[in-house]
Amino acid sequence: MFSRSKNKTEMEKEIYEQNKIVQTILEAYVPDGNIYIDTPQNIDRVIIIASGSSYNCARFTAELFGQIAKIEARAIYSSEFLLETTIANSENILYIFITQSGETTDTNSALLKAKEAGVKTLCITNKENSSIWNASEYHIACHAGEEHSIAATKSLTSQLLCATLLVLRMTQNKGMNVSDVLRDLNDIPDIIEKAYAQHKKIKQIARFIAKYKNIIITADGASYALAKEASLKIKETSYINTSSYILGEFMHGHVAVLNNNNNALIYILNDELSYNAAKNLNNIKTSYNPPICIIGNRKNQIKSTYNLNIDCSKPIIKTFGLLVLIQLLALETALKLHRNVDKPHGLNKVVK
Repeated sequence: MFSRSKNKTEMEKEIYEQNKIVQTILEAYVPDGNIYIDTPQNIDRVIIIASGSSYNCARFTAELFGQIAKIEARAIYSSEFLLETTIANSENILYIFITQSGETTDTNSALLKAKEAGVKTLCITNKENSSIWNASEYHIACHAGEEHSIAATKSLTSQLLCATLLVLRMTQNKGMNVSDVLRDLNDIPDIIEKAYAQHKKIKQIARFIAKYKNIIITADGASYALAKEASLKIKETSYINTSSYILGEFMHGHVAVLNNNNNALIYILNDELSYNAAKNLNNIKTSYNPPICIIGNRKNQIKSTYNLNIDCSKPIIKTFGLLVLIQLLALETALKLHRNVDKPHGLNKVVK
């Protein structure tokens, strides 16, 4: 494993706790091959409400509900939900709220608004007996331990695993077999270790990334949640202007920003590179020639400046490794710029 610095930041320490946290969660909820999570029955629609990194977890989870459980799902920002004038309400709808502390103001307000409508509620939080825990009907504890760095790392990974287990449990509720996916989850700690092993290479890429004033982060499908998280992590720790896009949508006008010289582009994928993605990235390279970093398997289809990848053919499992790569890249980019990664200027965190 890469030898870390002696004076480690809280962010780095918490990144390196994640493989053990994954094992703790699996032991807590899947001790014998069965998922022990209490959920309502006969759900055919899910609405997931969260903010910040928790929203990126919600976005990915919504994709999983559709792919695995065949349940319609939507992710919405807590603040956006508070502005809605109507609330979907039926016996078959579940509202899920995700928050690290359980005390996120707008997420808690969103829960109260949902409860006034009489809907079913479930929370995923790192703090039992928090406000959101006590107000929800169903609960999932993340078991991540107290997180001190403002940038969410271990709390997000734990949320993502708990949300994945929730999707699998609700898939079982519909009589569908998820034993293969459930068994694959045991590989996540090894995938995270493979991400740790690339820390030295990530430091080199971060030195390059830190030179740019603007970073555009793109993805397709479920990987877009990772692109949004990468954008948020780099932005809040390095203060670099980052933006995230679905790659296909980026080609509709947004791509013109690459006419400015000080842009780097990152593309993230947890699955095989599609024909359309390869075509779009090659068009970008030909027309604008920005430096491109691929996080995922490029299969030599793209001429990229840098490539970070973890050898894994299972997208759900690979996602956890890519998430750690993203966290380390944000960490090292910020350190190259001499930022205080644990306490970015102007940001505060609720830790309870």
